[in-house]
Amino acid sequence: MKLHVNRDLLSDAVSFVVKLLPQRTTLPILSGVLLDASGQTLTLSTFDYEVSAQTSVPAEVATAGEVLVSARLLSDISHRLPHEDVTLETNDSTLTITSGQSTFVVYTMPVDEYPKLPTVETWSGEIDAEEFATAVTQVAIAASRDDVTPVLTGVELTVSGDSLTLVATDRYRVALRTVPWTNASDTQEISALIPARTIGEVAKTFSNQGVVSIAITNGTDHDMVAFQAGGKRVTTLLIKGNFPPVTRLLPESVPNFAVVKTTDLIDASRRVGLVLDRESPLRFTFSLDGLLLEAVGSDQAQANEQVEAFLSKDDVVVSMKPQLLIDALSHVHTEYAKLGFTTTDNPNKPGPVLITGQLAKDQVSDDNYKYLLQPNLLLR
Repeated sequence: MKLHVNRDLLSDAVSFVVKLLPQRTTLPILSGVLLDASGQTLTLSTFDYEVSAQTSVPAEVATAGEVLVSARLLSDISHRLPHEDVTLETNDSTLTITSGQSTFVVYTMPVDEYPKLPTVETWSGEIDAEEFATAVTQVAIAASRDDVTPVLTGVELTVSGDSLTLVATDRYRVALRTVPWTNASDTQEISALIPARTIGEVAKTFSNQGVVSIAITNGTDHDMVAFQAGGKRVTTLLIKGNFPPVTRLLPESVPNFAVVKTTDLIDASRRVGLVLDRESPLRFTFSLDGLLLEAVGSDQAQANEQVEAFLSKDDVVVSMKPQLLIDALSHVHTEYAKLGFTTTDNPNKPGPVLITGQLAKDQVSDDNYKYLLQPNLLLR
């Protein structure tokens, strides 16, 4: 194999395919990146039996061929090369990388032992890349980071008709967003439980690619989902197990609610929360006079702050962890936020708080983003 390729195109391509590789792989060969030169194209691929990534860049191919080298090493080298065209040439068990006055000789791995990448036969549909990226960011924050319950570390993606719904939960909160979707198959409804880290990286990478094509393969030995945009493709195995039916917890409407300026509530929660331990909640008292935030029970200090709020009905006192609230407020992407207060039979245990966006004090956002947060028990 021998070819010439643009340095920046090579660096970007290597960064993309290496990004989703785990820090440690079960087999050393799975830590490699496969380079395949043919025609006037260099194709780069990675695959660890769970996640695959592939992209192609134009190249001047003098001699076709393929080679497998360490992905991390190639990434480090490609990022440090001079800003000149790069020559890649194989010789027996090595790959020589030359750019300007820099030359690297990298030892190769056996190509015939590398696994074949998954193939995609049909695409389920497509979605606007920027809207998809926004929706994933809004929802993935609610996914659990505790591997003890794998199904909670994923984002459930469901396509039905002309809509795509994303939902995640870590037991303490539920985040949901529905966005328009162009269906390209006859399937009425299909779901995929995708690792939150993977779908988050995909959304970030493809956010400026115009349109993302998605293929869901369910009901086989290798259930997977594939994403493709801008000449890049990612596949990932789905998380096995049944995702909890948390969408039924989301109320259709909540008569008692408060509307608060989003940035005001974020800033106040951060300030008052400074005196709390990491896992301690803040007390939020909503009344006709506004919103009072209080940090009580700390051995080191106490704090409180008053924020303007507009209450629809009855006074409400809830206790919430500030970071979980800030996560929601940071992703509503509207000037105002609406906090809806559900009720329970126990006066010391308020119902979940439904957080949605408000374009203005009296104008509801139409982005279908919902974030349900379970308050803490009130401490008297």
